[in-house]
Amino acid sequence: MSENLIEIRDLAVEFVTGDKAQCVVQDVSFDIRKGETLALVGESGSGKSVTAHSILRLLPYPLARHPRGSIRYGDKDLLKLPESRLRGIRGNRIAMVFQEPMTSLNPLHSIEKQINEVLGLHKGLTGKAATRRTLELLELVGIPEPHKRLKAYPHELSGGQRQRVMIAMALANEPELLIADEPTTALDVTVQLKILELLKELQARLGMALLLISHDLNLVRRIAHRVCVMQRGCIVEQASCDELFEAPQHPYTRELLAAEPSGRPADTEQGPPLLEVKDLRVWFPIRKGLLRRTVDHVKAVDGINFSLPRGQTLGIVGESGSGKSTLGLAILRLLSSRGGIHFQGQALDGISQKEVRPFRREMQVVFQDPFGSLSPRMCVGQIVGEGLRIHRIGTEAEQEQAIIDALLEVGLDPETRHRYPHEFSGGQRQRIAIARALVLKPALILLDEPTSALDRTVQRQIVELLRRLQTKYDLTYLFISHDLAVVRALSHQLMVIKHGQVVEQGPADAIFANPQHSYTKQLLEAAFLAPETAH
Repeated sequence: MSENLIEIRDLAVEFVTGDKAQCVVQDVSFDIRKGETLALVGESGSGKSVTAHSILRLLPYPLARHPRGSIRYGDKDLLKLPESRLRGIRGNRIAMVFQEPMTSLNPLHSIEKQINEVLGLHKGLTGKAATRRTLELLELVGIPEPHKRLKAYPHELSGGQRQRVMIAMALANEPELLIADEPTTALDVTVQLKILELLKELQARLGMALLLISHDLNLVRRIAHRVCVMQRGCIVEQASCDELFEAPQHPYTRELLAAEPSGRPADTEQGPPLLEVKDLRVWFPIRKGLLRRTVDHVKAVDGINFSLPRGQTLGIVGESGSGKSTLGLAILRLLSSRGGIHFQGQALDGISQKEVRPFRREMQVVFQDPFGSLSPRMCVGQIVGEGLRIHRIGTEAEQEQAIIDALLEVGLDPETRHRYPHEFSGGQRQRIAIARALVLKPALILLDEPTSALDRTVQRQIVELLRRLQTKYDLTYLFISHDLAVVRALSHQLMVIKHGQVVEQGPADAIFANPQHSYTKQLLEAAFLAPETAH
C-alpha cells in the first residue's frame, strides 16, 4: 500500500481571458505522504495557493483549466472526478483552512450555526449532539470560554479567534488531509505556537497529513517534514526541512532564507512630543435583560499613557484581542474613548467629529488587509487622490502630480494609476495603501499590521520603504503588529499590551535585549525561539 496520500504529477493550471491563456502553474509534481507535513513556500504570485486549491478543484472554473497533469487520491484522479463524488471528499476527507477568516465565515450566522452546519452536512449531527461537538472543537482550538462564544457572530471575535473557528470547522470531520493556506498569517506569535502545537497533536492522534502554504519560514521550520519551494509557477527545490534550511541549493531558496526583516529603526532626530495619551480608556458596555441594562464592561483599553516624539516609531505589540487596534482607532478618534489625547499640542478628546476633521489630514492610517481597505470600484489614481479631493488640496493638475509623486515614492509605476486593486499583488496593494496615506503629507501614520499578509521578501521591502520615508519626511509611526521581527526592525519605543493594559514599555532596544515582564518574555520566546524538531 502506497505511503502517499496525494500524488500530483505534471500539474499545469491556466487562466483563460477571452482568447488568451495565461499559464500560472506548470509541470508541478510532488507527493503528500500520510501523516506528514509538507510546506509549499514562495512569494505572493508564485502559484502556491493555485496548486493547493487545484486539489479540491476550488479554482474559478471554467476561467481556470488544467491542460495537463493529474492529482491522485487513492485510486481516484481528483481532476477527473464528477462534481457529485468530489463533494463527498471536500470538507470530509480533505479539508481546507483559508487565509482570511472574515471573508470565509458568514457574517449573518453565529459561530454555533456555522460549525453545526458542517457537522450536520457530513456527520448527520443535529441539536444537542452537534452543540456538544461544537463546544469540544472550540475548546480544542483554544477559544476561551467556548460556551459564551456559541452565539457570537464573526465580527464579535478578534482576528485570531476567527481563524481558530475556521480551523475548528475544518477539523470537524477529522480529515485525512488538512490544507492550511497561510493559517497563522493574522495571528500573534503565541497563538501561532498554540495553533502549531494543536496541528501537531492532531496529526499524531488522527494520522492526519498537513499541506501548509506559508511565507513564514520560521513557522515552516518548526512544523514541516518536507518543503517545496515555488517560484513563478514552478517547483525550484524540494527537500527535507533540515536539508533545505541547512544547505539550500537553489539561489531563490537562499534569497528567501535571507529575507528576514533586519536592520535598525530609522536614524531620526528626536523632536518634541507629537502625540501624548493620558489614561486612555475604551470600555464597551455589556447589556443584559429586557431593559438592556449595563451589567459590566469589556475593558478593551484600560488606562494607557505614553508620549511619542516627532520622527519616532512606537511599536505596539500584544496578542489578538489585547486592545492594540482599539487603542489606535481611539487615538484617531474613530472610536469613542475617555482620557486625554493631545496631538501637535491640541486636545483631540472632547471635541466634535467636525472639529477633528481638519486634523485628519495630519493623521493617516494603513490597514492590515489592503484588499479590504481599497475600494474595488476605484482605480489606483482615484484611491490615492481621494484625500486630496476631500480636503480640497490643490488644482486638478496639482492633485494628479501629487498622485504620481506618491506612487513614485512607494516604488510603483505611475502609469499603473489607471488600473484597479485586483490587478496587483498583495505587496503592491500595500504600497498603494501607503501612497494613499503619504499623499496628504501627514505628521502621524498609524500602521495596523501592515506587513502581516505579505511574504518575507516583500515584508523586507516594505520595512525598508517605511524607514526611508520616515527619514525623508520626519514621519511619526504608531506601528501595531504581532510580528516581532518587523517591530524590532522599525521601532524606537516599544509598548506591550495585555488585556487592555500596558505591562511593559520603554526603549525598544532595551526591552528586546532584557525584557522584564513574564508576558513580554513569553512573546519574545515564541517569536525568536530556535526551531523545534518536527522531523
